[in-house]
Amino acid sequence: MRARRHAVLAVIAVLVLAAAASAQWKKTPLQPPAQKNPQLYDTNANASDEIREAVAAGGKDHKRILLVFGGNWCLDCHVLDNAFRQPRIAPMLNSGFIVVHVDVGEYTKNLDLAAKYHVDLKKGVPSIAVLESNGGFLYSTSEFERARVLSEEDVIEFLNKWKPTAAAAKS
Repeated sequence: MRARRHAVLAVIAVLVLAAAASAQWKKTPLQPPAQKNPQLYDTNANASDEIREAVAAGGKDHKRILLVFGGNWCLDCHVLDNAFRQPRIAPMLNSGFIVVHVDVGEYTKNLDLAAKYHVDLKKGVPSIAVLESNGGFLYSTSEFERARVLSEEDVIEFLNKWKPTAAAAKS
């Protein structure tokens, strides 16, 4: 009887330790903001001018530019923007990138910019184009169009993949 009790306690201890260990690998899901920013995408902005300004600043600061195509109506756009403000993400984002929000309206605005930067708006928003600090196109993706099902780790992985190289930051 005593041996059986010890065996049960040992099994319980192993299960508790396993649960604790797996919790450290659990991904942190992205969350919507407590309140949406109704001006996240400035509907009156001249996106081309904002991109030019970002490229000028990116060149000076050796930062890459993230063009985030979306709209104020888009919940996933607000979820991604909220992720950009989280303590694990914001320092990485701010040290290596300049973010430009490009308003697509109801898929009726800045379509020329989406085409120029190879952003397939048919796949949804938010969609991101990554530019080199000199404005050269590097990559585009619509992988964030379902930001609600992604995690902070997914955003961190993306930023790590596209952050400026050490050589670029030194030049």
